[in-house]
Amino acid sequence: MINLTDAAKAHLDDALASSGLRSTRQREQIYAVLLKRRDHPTADEVYARAKEVMPTISLATVYNCLETLVDCNLVKKLNYEREPSRFCPNDGEHAHFLDEANGRVYDILLPENFRSMVSQILPKGFEANKVKLTFTGYAPQDLDTNSL
Repeated sequence: MINLTDAAKAHLDDALASSGLRSTRQREQIYAVLLKRRDHPTADEVYARAKEVMPTISLATVYNCLETLVDCNLVKKLNYEREPSRFCPNDGEHAHFLDEANGRVYDILLPENFRSMVSQILPKGFEANKVKLTFTGYAPQDLDTNSL
């Protein structure tokens, strides 16, 4: 099993409890898989990683766990045209960049004043509760993801 940190476990437990749900070994494992490598995996990739440490887990269970984590706002589900959904556990304000060359998705940090910038460009009377921003293009091939 991949173990969650105490903080991640508490975050998971709180989010599930506020939705009337409880933590299970499978939910913990799927959340841990997502937190271990923040590379926006597909459900099939999550399944393969989870199966390494929990051999009896089924693909249906993985899908159910992912949907639960999305519903509890612990994970974002990213959908791109003709691509399988990807899952992002980053709950901070950020955008995504989809590299059209290799299909990788990168987190892009947004400036702290991003929401106020969005509010300034919206028509009078509009109020944004959530902003989803995705860039598509080409990332450098020699990109050091630690520098993002």
